[in-house]
Amino acid sequence: MSSENFSGPLSPLERFGADVRRVRLGRKLTQKQLGKATGYSESYVSQVESGKLLPSKKFASGCDRAFGTNGLFSGMLHHLEEGDHPAQFVPYVQLEQKALQVLDFSATAIMGLLQTEEYARAIFRAGHPHESDEVIHGKVTARLRRREVLNRTLPPKLWVVLHEACLRTEVGGRSVMAAQLEHLVRSAAMPGTDIQVIPYAAGAAAAHSGPFVLLTFEDEPAVLYAGDPQGGRLYRNGSTVAINLQHYDRLRAHALPPDESLAFIETVCREYMP
Repeated sequence: MSSENFSGPLSPLERFGADVRRVRLGRKLTQKQLGKATGYSESYVSQVESGKLLPSKKFASGCDRAFGTNGLFSGMLHHLEEGDHPAQFVPYVQLEQKALQVLDFSATAIMGLLQTEEYARAIFRAGHPHESDEVIHGKVTARLRRREVLNRTLPPKLWVVLHEACLRTEVGGRSVMAAQLEHLVRSAAMPGTDIQVIPYAAGAAAAHSGPFVLLTFEDEPAVLYAGDPQGGRLYRNGSTVAINLQHYDRLRAHALPPDESLAFIETVCREYMP
């Protein structure tokens, strides 16, 4: 789809879809014909072209065969998968930009939207110890760019439940942690933002749960993004999402109230200061 059909700059996923559509129209093929040539449905092609679906390797190579583009789309998909966001995370980032509410539970690390630059760099460096500084810088920049959603005229309501482990796990050193917790305190003052802490004293209330995020929308069903061995997965199944919404409510019930949580964060922050 051409850029005039999107609002704002194209994401890498939208750009891939726009290029598929541009070449398809140039070859005078319908979405149904491209679907048949690649082994997918017309609906699948439409979702890829609109930037709503991460294409498969089979689809990309099928486009190359149908268009005669000699590996162009396979290469583009590889670049997309190796880009600043993990491939499986790209659809989530797209949805995060239009969410009405972002409900996050952070188990051991502070959520991406609230990370400082140095904290994010330490996280990515630990997770990708053999990558170049340039690659790490790209990942950090992409993560910080996501924070722009919080500066919109009508930002999403952000509710974050942090396990105490997020505050006690020393990421990047004591000075980085002090700056990160100061940033959390400032973030808690933003309109529409609530931060709660589940202390170690809450016991098993959060011990069995890994990190997850729920996104709610004005006119679409809520979705869930949860961790897995590959880094994360997006869930749209209504019953799965409903169960985790209930679980999130229980986590909030076991957490300290927002005011007490803020005081708790400030106390831990002082412990990191010289």
